[in-house]
Amino acid sequence: MDNSSIDIRTATVADVQYASTITAEMESSAKVRGTGIAKRSSDYVAKKITEGKAVIAVTKKGEWVGFCYIEAWGHDAFVANSGLIVSPPFRKSGVAKKIKENIFELSKSMYPHAKIFGLTTGLAVMKINSDLGYEPVTYSELTDDDQFWAGCKSCVNYDILISKNRKNCMCTAMLYDPADHYEPAETAEDFEKHSKLYERFMRLKQSKFLGFLKPLQKVKAHLFTVLNFY
Repeated sequence: MDNSSIDIRTATVADVQYASTITAEMESSAKVRGTGIAKRSSDYVAKKITEGKAVIAVTKKGEWVGFCYIEAWGHDAFVANSGLIVSPPFRKSGVAKKIKENIFELSKSMYPHAKIFGLTTGLAVMKINSDLGYEPVTYSELTDDDQFWAGCKSCVNYDILISKNRKNCMCTAMLYDPADHYEPAETAEDFEKHSKLYERFMRLKQSKFLGFLKPLQKVKAHLFTVLNFY
């Protein structure tokens, strides 16, 4: 798809009109994938837009294309680029990568000393992050801000996260540390070399946690039956 007709930029107050469309697509996309992202209200998205902490993509005709926003945690020591979403007709067009590049640069400009991190289950997002200089890390290297982790409550995998004491889950953690990071070209080459390992790792990770989840679901179903009986 030709992206020359798409404008990717820092969102402005005029873009608040797209907030409800963005949140509706976030929720719809999460259901289709079967994995959750922190659910956000249209008011929350509108707030990020008015604060200048978001990047939006729209066509020259004003059609919404994609979105991503910035969240700061731990007294601005950590920054997350959250809620990356692209309208279905524009997916696999390179728009997501452009949005990520823009929000990454905006994050570094607004929070030059912060560590930028993300959680994802998607190999494509891992590849984009790697191109930007992110590295896979353990959850212990992310923010310990309870408000951030509370945002995971709307995720279908939240029970797994809690059972693991927030040390692991279905998502892979990636981090960009401005004080200590690889050059993007180096990480991109390394990612390409080991992408098959990532794929196998994710399949193994999902298989392991699904095996853990099935007994838990059976217990929940039994409790539901008992409670309904009484």
